[in-house]
Amino acid sequence: MISQTNDKFRGTGVAIVTPFHKEGSIDFKSFEILIDYQINGGVDYIVFMGTTGESVTLNSDEKNAIINFGLEIVDGRVPVVIGIGGNNTRQVVTDIKNTDFTGVSAILSVSPYYNKPQPRGIFNHYRAVASESPVPVIIYNVPGRTGSDIDAETTLRIAHEVPNVIAVKEASGNLAQVSRIINGKPEDFLVISGDDALTLPFMAIGGDGVISVIANAFPAEFSAMVRHCLQNDYEHARQIHFRLFDIIEAIYSDGSPSGVKALLEIRGLAKNNVRLPLVKVNKGVLNQLNSLVESFDRQ
Repeated sequence: MISQTNDKFRGTGVAIVTPFHKEGSIDFKSFEILIDYQINGGVDYIVFMGTTGESVTLNSDEKNAIINFGLEIVDGRVPVVIGIGGNNTRQVVTDIKNTDFTGVSAILSVSPYYNKPQPRGIFNHYRAVASESPVPVIIYNVPGRTGSDIDAETTLRIAHEVPNVIAVKEASGNLAQVSRIINGKPEDFLVISGDDALTLPFMAIGGDGVISVIANAFPAEFSAMVRHCLQNDYEHARQIHFRLFDIIEAIYSDGSPSGVKALLEIRGLAKNNVRLPLVKVNKGVLNQLNSLVESFDRQ
């Protein structure tokens, strides 16, 4: 049986973008609009300062400002998760110690990147992070970005041996690996999709939901798809999956979150501004997204 704490994170979480003005400062007015749009669209929780939020380009003052502003706008309407991770375990622990977790329900902590730790190192990293965190920890496995994969055996060892780790966001794209995790996990440990395009098959094998990028622009539709999956209504889930599928593929075709930010501007929700080293999507992708949104709205 899934505990009440863990149950907060079943369904649709959104890895929300950080809107910027043209000169690069945080656009808090658009941020408020976007947060309300997510909640009104039915997402179950919001993740601030994930990869999609361009967290690696934010300084400590900006991160604190985002947490404080985000919590104020959310105002308890949905749970809030914040991204705290890195490839220096001591620094991650220090960042946790220096964070005010009032109003925060969990942290999303990416697997150490670049230095490619061994499985024992990954296990000990998460044990150290979880022991210092006053809120539950969600592992984030995204080998396409980190350069190393948390294999199923390591995830399961963490799930069984580190009590404060309650879930994994799996973005390996490997459904066989996801199957092994779901088959061997503790009952109350959540397995969350990190790939929008794979969320439907992910949930069909027993996944618990998604931390989504496309939900930034289509929160109502994608949340509805996930709810259909949780209710084993895959006929209606497939209909939404295929309506959004081409758009999902397009937003990743020339960098992320560049693609979803372009989509948000098309939808009139936020300006299409990113921080270097990211740049805006090319004109071909932008034209494709415009056409796809027009087609979606006609359906």
